Amino acid sequence: MKVRLGRPDLSRHAGLFDLPRARDGAGPSVTFLGVATLLFQDATSALMTDGFFSRPSLPAVGLRRIAPDHARIDAALARAGVTSLDALVPVHTHFDHAMDAAVVAARTGARLVGGPSTAAIGRGGGLPQDRIVLAVPGEPLTFGSFTLTLVGSRHCPPDRYPGNIDAPLTPPVRASAYRCGETWSLLLAHTGGSTALIQGSAGFVPGALTGRSADVAYLGVGQLGHRDEGYIRTYWRETVEAVGARRVVLIHWDDFFRPLSEPLRALPRLGDDLDTTVRVLGALAAEQGVSLHFPTVWRRKDPWSRLV
Repeated sequence: MKVRLGRPDLSRHAGLFDLPRARDGAGPSVTFLGVATLLFQDATSALMTDGFFSRPSLPAVGLRRIAPDHARIDAALARAGVTSLDALVPVHTHFDHAMDAAVVAARTGARLVGGPSTAAIGRGGGLPQDRIVLAVPGEPLTFGSFTLTLVGSRHCPPDRYPGNIDAPLTPPVRASAYRCGETWSLLLAHTGGSTALIQGSAGFVPGALTGRSADVAYLGVGQLGHRDEGYIRTYWRETVEAVGARRVVLIHWDDFFRPLSEPLRALPRLGDDLDTTVRVLGALAAEQGVSLHFPTVWRRKDPWSRLV
């Protein structure tokens, strides 16, 4: 596949930033906070995926050791209105997902949930053992109003830092120390009946989600635009079609080397081709009567509203 230079223009997809706004007291809401960080909350409970806010620059990632930026983490949590979380769940343990996990869990009182690689980040960050939850694949975990089931998945190829994190990881470290670890499809259910799939990386295990269900799919699309159309269609089939989702929200498309204090922009085409992803997934969504959207950073949304 020939890679074009430049960067996709998000204004071409402006009409897709149209998720319904959440209403106070009307059930669960979802707030997109960049990459695959999502805040799910209702009046009494809150959980978050990833919790990645430091977003170090590309030169820092490539040339230096990196560590959580406490000022950026605190600013993001404050802007999102987050003071406490029931659980924090990285979708895998690359730096752009899990680097801040121990700090965010410590700040919010969250239990850090995942596999052994996530636990290694928690321990290296000084999180007490009783705040680290080792998930059993396929077994539900309840946190307040939400139930989470972690199902084993795969990272979108190529995985630049494959393997597990086998010992406590204490930053600063090179980005490559944040190996992928366990990759998850997250299935979320709220006591009010709302369900969602969170697919943080555009990889899959064939058949892993068969028999599962979710009304909404938060679909990671990082690197997906560099895969061939057959792969993209199979990814949709193994995620969206497998769970019967009627609404799809695209995540992991923004340039995570840019701070959240700046407007979001798409990854450069050297890293991904968002236009190709939207073209192929848009056609699939139209064929199957599925609504396709982008989330708006910092805005509380109700992705279950007006589902038909």
